[in-house]
Amino acid sequence: MIEVTDLQKIGIGLSGMGIAFLFLGVLFLFDKGLLAIGNILFLSGLGCVIGLERTFRFFFQRHKIKGSIAFFGGIFVVLLGFPIIGMAIESYGFFALFSGFFPVAISFLSRIPILGSLFNTPFMQKLVQKLGGDAGRTRDSTMTG
Repeated sequence: MIEVTDLQKIGIGLSGMGIAFLFLGVLFLFDKGLLAIGNILFLSGLGCVIGLERTFRFFFQRHKIKGSIAFFGGIFVVLLGFPIIGMAIESYGFFALFSGFFPVAISFLSRIPILGSLFNTPFMQKLVQKLGGDAGRTRDSTMTG
């Protein structure tokens, strides 16, 4: 079992609060204050979970620089007071940066009992295969063909 340090626990909490604030910011018609707080909490939580050095290495890899510029540029645009435009730019950067994690996340989620059966519906299978490729297929669908 992986041991989680106290700093990582704090980081998980900060990231979770950041995601909650981002969700509320979108829910309340792109409230720029909530979106700004959510972005700051999410980034600080990510830094606590994986460490500052690994966070900088992740964002500033040569092949991820376009996604990083879009992600941080979107955050900057949100902080300037244009939340809808900023979130659109930030969303593009998020998908460009984290698209490599989607197959792993989908594979993990498909093994959860209730979500796994949800992923077996025909519509969701098409969506999962589009997002996650072969790694996104559930165990049942890989056994049957």
